[in-house]
Amino acid sequence: MTSRLDYYSASPKAMKAMIAMEALTSHLSIEPELLHLIKIRASQLNGCAFCTDMHSVDARRLGETDRRLYSIVVWRDSNFFNPRERAALAWTESVTLLADSHVPDDVYEQARQHFSESELVDLTIAVTTINSWNRLAVSFRQAPNA
Repeated sequence: MTSRLDYYSASPKAMKAMIAMEALTSHLSIEPELLHLIKIRASQLNGCAFCTDMHSVDARRLGETDRRLYSIVVWRDSNFFNPRERAALAWTESVTLLADSHVPDDVYEQARQHFSESELVDLTIAVTTINSWNRLAVSFRQAPNA
């Protein structure tokens, strides 16, 4: 796959805003290990190989196991994820696939059982941020480093 353009050099102001948003998500209430799980899941749904690879590597650095990483794509059928992680993954899928799901009430109720109001806003900001990164990387064909 050939990269279409370098979006960092093409629009430095826009990328500065994206980097600031990413920095913000790292300092919100969602634990870093969970952030990587939701970033991986959103990236899988969006077909973003670059972000899926990057966040899998980052998750491993934080101690995530290969077994759990391999199972994110089938998290509903796996017993490797706790209820809070399951709620976050369901929320991530619904927010990522917004046009299809419109974030159903049952997904919201599940998330509210495990996240405070502020955490749910923070989780949603994290999901929307990774979706923005995915759209940049996929649109401009950013591939993972071999």
